[in-house]
Amino acid sequence: MTQAKPLSPRDKPGAAVPTSIDATLKLLGDAGYVGERSLATVLFLALKMGRPLLLEGEAGVGKTEIAKVLAQSLGRKLIRLQCYEGLDVGSAVYEWNYAGQMMAIRLAEAGGEVNKDELESNVFSQRYLVKRPLLQALESDLGGAPVLLIDELDRTDEAFEAYLLEVLSDFQVTIPELGTIKAASPPIVILTSNRTREIHDALKRRCLYHWVDYPDATREMQIVHQKVPGIGARLTAELVGFVQAIRKEDLFKSPGVAETLDWASALTELDAVALDPQQVSDTLGVLLKYQDDIAKMQGTRAAELIDAVKTELKHGK
Repeated sequence: MTQAKPLSPRDKPGAAVPTSIDATLKLLGDAGYVGERSLATVLFLALKMGRPLLLEGEAGVGKTEIAKVLAQSLGRKLIRLQCYEGLDVGSAVYEWNYAGQMMAIRLAEAGGEVNKDELESNVFSQRYLVKRPLLQALESDLGGAPVLLIDELDRTDEAFEAYLLEVLSDFQVTIPELGTIKAASPPIVILTSNRTREIHDALKRRCLYHWVDYPDATREMQIVHQKVPGIGARLTAELVGFVQAIRKEDLFKSPGVAETLDWASALTELDAVALDPQQVSDTLGVLLKYQDDIAKMQGTRAAELIDAVKTELKHGK
């Protein structure tokens, strides 16, 4: 097999990567992401060391947003591979434009003499190669090497996870008909997992790791103020207190930050200035996504939590 040339860089430097943990924390903050110093530390190290970063945590805590913020702040192209059960090479890496190849073969045959070696070389060329996210990520553009987001990796099977080892180890892809295509500038790689299954140790060893947890009340209030302009301070404090309390309940799925923001937006649209038991019960479908959880929290239990939150706020706890 011949060794293909690396993909052409074609890139000019984009925004410089942060040179310190504080600069990384500022980069996140300037883009509207309220992050912790521990996150900024591992993100800085991933950028500095050129290592993929695996982010695990419950759904809705902001893992995907980190990759989006990074691409936006650094002026890089964001390439997203959304994982799902049955994801294969044809959907994730590359496939051939079979219709185009057949047309080329028929046109060559119609033209008379056909040189089989030349025809094969022609139809299995870059012209007929359909590039999917992993192959696209090996190409730099004018802003520099892209940010590759491999989202919800735990939804795929172990066979595809094993395929990723070559990509994440050497930032290259082997195409039997063309050879090995290697990135001239390695992409910035962010992987996310909701931990519905364990990621294999071989893949984890190639990554730095960070667990993205639910935010504490102070940080969640900052997030709400950042993302829901115009919301009142009292409503913010009460709804965040309620969400923090509800996460301690025995629910099938606790609300993430995404649900907190949706609920804050919904209550703002309803002109709420404080939590009202009836209004909370009526809007629980914005915050909770399973009927059993909604039924468990409606009525008396919601009213009890609201009273507890308001009492804590009144006494400055």
